[in-house]
Amino acid sequence: MKTKMTAVALAAIVAAGTAVAAVPASAATAKAAPTRCHTTDLKAGFATGDDAKPEMGRTGKQTQAFIWFTNKSNRTCTLSGFAGVDMVGAQKTDGTWSLVRSSKKPTKITLGRGDTADFSINLLPVAKSTPRKEKFVPAKFLVTPPNETTHFTLKWPFGGQILKQDGATRPGTYLNPVGQ
Repeated sequence: MKTKMTAVALAAIVAAGTAVAAVPASAATAKAAPTRCHTTDLKAGFATGDDAKPEMGRTGKQTQAFIWFTNKSNRTCTLSGFAGVDMVGAQKTDGTWSLVRSSKKPTKITLGRGDTADFSINLLPVAKSTPRKEKFVPAKFLVTPPNETTHFTLKWPFGGQILKQDGATRPGTYLNPVGQ
């Protein structure tokens, strides 16, 4: 009798346009999967340790700079994909250069409170004697976490200049996904 009454009540609810789903007690206590990290959950900066500094004096050969994101929130969150990186130049002729992405495949990284993930930027330094129109002198980087629209402004701490290839289809300066 109880089953028949439940079926009739459920049919009346569905007919009225409201659906009801039964949730097992075990599912109600399970933790929700972490959602993506938002800019407000993070802090960012350049890795400046001796082994992380780009070799800006090594002209004509690629080097790497690393930018990190640390979860400062009280929740666990995930990062997956490429950050957005715009370099702002120090010379009047530099303007802003939006870095292209590598062909590497992104992976999902889970960050607990205080955890850090980084990504690398491949750079192609040039000599100071390179003509102004052929070099880009970085001043600051506008770094947007994956799938976000708000950026961090990071001052470029390493000096040097980069071969200006902002219009190249295969530039020597590009970024890799978070975690790579």
